[in-house]
Amino acid sequence: MVNNANLIEKVAKMKAGELTCTKNVQDFLAEVEKNNKKYNIFLEINKNALKRAQELDNKRKTGDLGKFYGLVFALKSNMSVEGLTISCASKTLETYKGTYNADVVETILKEDGIILGIVNNDEFASGISGETSAFGPCINANAPLRVPGGSSAGSGAVIAAKMADVALGSDTGGSNRNPASHCGITGIKPSYGRVSRFGLMDLSMSLDQIGPLTKDVSSAAFILQEIAGYSENDAISIDRKVQSYEKKDSKYTIGIIKEFDDMIADEKIKELYINKKEKLQSLGHTIKEISIDDITLAVEAYYPIVYVEFFSGTRKLDSVKYGKKFEAAAGIEALRRAMGGQEISKSEFDGAYYKKALKVKEIISDSFSKAFKEVDFILTPISPSLPHKLGESMSVEDGYAVDVFTCPSNLAGICAGAVSVDKIKEGDEEIPVGFQIMANKFREDLMFQGLYILESLQNR
Repeated sequence: MVNNANLIEKVAKMKAGELTCTKNVQDFLAEVEKNNKKYNIFLEINKNALKRAQELDNKRKTGDLGKFYGLVFALKSNMSVEGLTISCASKTLETYKGTYNADVVETILKEDGIILGIVNNDEFASGISGETSAFGPCINANAPLRVPGGSSAGSGAVIAAKMADVALGSDTGGSNRNPASHCGITGIKPSYGRVSRFGLMDLSMSLDQIGPLTKDVSSAAFILQEIAGYSENDAISIDRKVQSYEKKDSKYTIGIIKEFDDMIADEKIKELYINKKEKLQSLGHTIKEISIDDITLAVEAYYPIVYVEFFSGTRKLDSVKYGKKFEAAAGIEALRRAMGGQEISKSEFDGAYYKKALKVKEIISDSFSKAFKEVDFILTPISPSLPHKLGESMSVEDGYAVDVFTCPSNLAGICAGAVSVDKIKEGDEEIPVGFQIMANKFREDLMFQGLYILESLQNR
């Protein structure tokens, strides 16, 4: 199918006139019309998408075409697009229209991409499954009985359902990688500061990053290459050269975090993990066991930081300037996180939780920096267990434990990506499973080399 092509190849076809931008948008609109009610992915379609495609087709005659020429993008509902509803999948902001474009949106438009619309997610990015949206859960086209993962549920589901070329999501503690694993695709969390967050309604200001979700690794590398870079609009963005992310043929030293071995709850995932490690060794790569100080405390440090920073961020949602009052309109999980942050922020708890969590964050960051002196990148699972079934009850503790392998990279500020490696059969279901590659801060070039290698082992 044309709409399931590698993005580099697809742009080349559109620039050559073998495929028109208009036909590309029409194909996706047809898929949305056919399947969006079933999958509940798009919250809003950009009414100007087809007009934009037609303008780009006319522009082809000039020959001055952008890197994303004709590509169709879907955006998580917490990224500002002028004129579209930026609800954060919450009733709180269901009538709020974006008044400006996020930096990533400006890049898409500058490079001749097309915004098809806004997709569903866990409300205010608060969730691990895609089920906390005020507008109902997304459905995972590659495992319809299972959750698509969260919080960037729609960003993963839209690629699995072949409704867009590329999606952008925000990753706080696994929010892009978790859906990538569950939906059988590729998802990226860049280093903290690699991509501008201007225009993002973040869950946690010290953890969040915007990254792409695509069908394959080279497509994700292609997108990140262009959206990465310094912005005067974002104080945490780093003015640092973006390396080439093209595939290389080299042998690497691959780290395995020994503390993670006992955290894999599902025996089939554990077996698959062992199998992929053995195959990497058979290809001539070196597997080296490493230890990360206090990584077993990662989840306990992660959530106090998220709670406090999310509570702070929601204080502007007072119904005066933006939508409805947060406390009156938000759902259970968003309220739990904000109210938890309120309690931690009270003066009598000063230093007891948030500041200690920040100290653990620093310890984990330093430990990763030491580890990367010994290894090129690190291989880990994404989730300790298979995605749970839609509507299946989980305790809060079990739900938060899903982040055990993914949140450490956010705490450390390093880059990490997920790629689908295989499917696990359970009854009549074949459930996608992805693994993760972590690399040091601003070494996305090495991260992608690990992802390319993992991708080559798919279904092997």
